[in-house]
Amino acid sequence: MSEIIKNRYEFVLLYDVENGNPNGDPDMGNMPRIDPQTGHGIVTDVCLKRKIRDYVELVKEGVPGYEIYVKSGIALNDQHKKAYDKLGIEPDKSNPKDEKLTKFMCDNFFDIRAFGAVMTTKINCGQVRGPVQINFSRSLDPIFQQEVTVTRQTVTDAKEIEKGQTMGKKQIVPYALYRAEGYISANLAEKVTGFSEEDLDLLWESLVNMFEHDHSAARGKMAARKLIVFKHDSKLGCCQSHVLFDKIKVEKTTENLPPRSYNDYQVTIERDVPAGVELIEKL
Repeated sequence: MSEIIKNRYEFVLLYDVENGNPNGDPDMGNMPRIDPQTGHGIVTDVCLKRKIRDYVELVKEGVPGYEIYVKSGIALNDQHKKAYDKLGIEPDKSNPKDEKLTKFMCDNFFDIRAFGAVMTTKINCGQVRGPVQINFSRSLDPIFQQEVTVTRQTVTDAKEIEKGQTMGKKQIVPYALYRAEGYISANLAEKVTGFSEEDLDLLWESLVNMFEHDHSAARGKMAARKLIVFKHDSKLGCCQSHVLFDKIKVEKTTENLPPRSYNDYQVTIERDVPAGVELIEKL
């Protein structure tokens, strides 16, 4: 592993969706998530972290230190047991606060090093708070939740053949531009998980490319449009994060029509950042 990061970071990610559902709400018939008071679209942090995990697993499959802890079809206790087996500890006899178990999990699982994890289940590996945190994304404008009826020529059961084609539904947003904001703590990287410079480079790569390997009929056309990074010259940082986030302004250029493409927006970056902060455009 490379050197643990020594700088604090904040970042802003702009991404959009066209004729797709970026993050359906299972409590609302899988309709795109919205803020009910404003109509703005919402994408959860969990949704973006899933895409980051999937990208890392895709490009680092089989590479030591880059396993993924949270993934489909794997029980968390089985993941924890890998630490006990490697260290030769019996789960029912170990000290649940054994730091060697927690360190093994951080060393071997990228998403634990990045996002942290609660591993205090029956097979206990402790709990860590990760240095990488991402806010809920919000759309720049209110979105229009559209439910589109589609037809299917086949049927599920032979008894239904006489019905002919059947009906289905797709939930989409015609277009929306979303903004996500995130934080990276060098302090937590150093004292807790060991998040490294190599991990950081992989995170930036993931944010830029995660939608390129996640295409589906349900999600439509999704793309990362801008990734702006603020790098502090110290571990604790040089100013408050909201001061830096306010440097990125996005305004709609179409007054009377709803936005239908990224070109309907203008992104303005104020480059007069406080002393000790470097502004980096990754995309």
